[in-house]
Amino acid sequence: MHIKKIKLVLKITLAAMAVGLLSFAFMPEPVKVDMVRVEKGDLLITMEGEGKTRIHDIYVVSTPVDGRVTRIESEPGDIVTAGKTIIANMYPANPQFLDKRSETQAKADVEGARAALALANARVKQVKAQLEFDLSDLKRTQELYKKKSVSQAGLERAELSLKTLKAELETVQSNQKVMVSRLEVAKVKLLQPEAGELASGQTEDHCQICIHSPVDGRVLRILHKSESIVPVGTALVEIGDPSNLEVNIEMLSTNAVRVKVGDQALIKRWGGSEDINARVRVIEPSGFTKISALGVEEQRVNVILSFTDPIEKWQTLGDAFRVEAAIIIDRADDVVKIPLSALFRYHEIWSVFKVVDGNVVLQTVEVGRRNDRLAEIKQGLDVGEQIITHPGNDVEEGVSVVVR
Repeated sequence: MHIKKIKLVLKITLAAMAVGLLSFAFMPEPVKVDMVRVEKGDLLITMEGEGKTRIHDIYVVSTPVDGRVTRIESEPGDIVTAGKTIIANMYPANPQFLDKRSETQAKADVEGARAALALANARVKQVKAQLEFDLSDLKRTQELYKKKSVSQAGLERAELSLKTLKAELETVQSNQKVMVSRLEVAKVKLLQPEAGELASGQTEDHCQICIHSPVDGRVLRILHKSESIVPVGTALVEIGDPSNLEVNIEMLSTNAVRVKVGDQALIKRWGGSEDINARVRVIEPSGFTKISALGVEEQRVNVILSFTDPIEKWQTLGDAFRVEAAIIIDRADDVVKIPLSALFRYHEIWSVFKVVDGNVVLQTVEVGRRNDRLAEIKQGLDVGEQIITHPGNDVEEGVSVVVR
């Protein structure tokens, strides 16, 4: 009888264990979720935007005339002084090569100019000879007039002839100079590029046209490095003062209207370990169209920021460096805040999933101000409570959860 009782107890025990194991097998496992604790602190309401740095005043040094510019020896980063530092040297350009027809015509022009000059020289000699004769004739007439052998009218005619010849001599001498200049012009047309190399021999010692830096600062970019023949107005270098740096943020026009001049801003993701403080200096009154990465046309506005931190904090930044900025348009101090990823709409009411003793509780909340990451909770949550972020479809009220 005793053995039978033992067997019965064993059977009951095994049956209970089987039922327990079966029940445990079919029990739902706790859902793994991401949890955060409700915190209290300051909440910044910002407008984000991407842009780049720029020097406020950039000067482009260009060639003042057509000619040959020598190789620019300056390098980006070099310090320049206004009116003293020579950016580039310029010299007259070498003449172009003449084709056979142009060369023949130029030679003919030279021969014609020489013949015209010879004719002018002969005419000058002729007038000088006539002038010498008339001068001698006037002296004889004057002697005869003293002896009453020539009338007053005869003397005056001799003087008039002499004056006329003097005027004619001046005319032919001027014509002679014109012919000399025409001959020089005709000869210049025959110059070939190898003849123009005479000017290039001066490049080592001095420059005929010295292009100086217009301002104090640094060389930013070399736009034309090598020696070449350039037309007037060719851009050579850009010069600016790196300490006069600002930030140009391209913002959507719908966001820019919420920004005011004087708003504080933070320069983020610029490469340094700390954010840089800045403020809004200018909101440009005219927008522009820009195509986004998705091919959508967007209206954007340039918002210009000025640094408020010392230059030592941002001196490694240069012109056209990429930065991101967060412009502070509002702030809430010492408020209850949670991540936006914890909020969702339930029956058109903002709600969160709160975790109490390992179980999910649906909690409605009143949301205040918010930015792109956090939201202010005016009512419904207390500091220190745990809530679920990024809740999935398997999370609902009453479900057991554990931290992922």
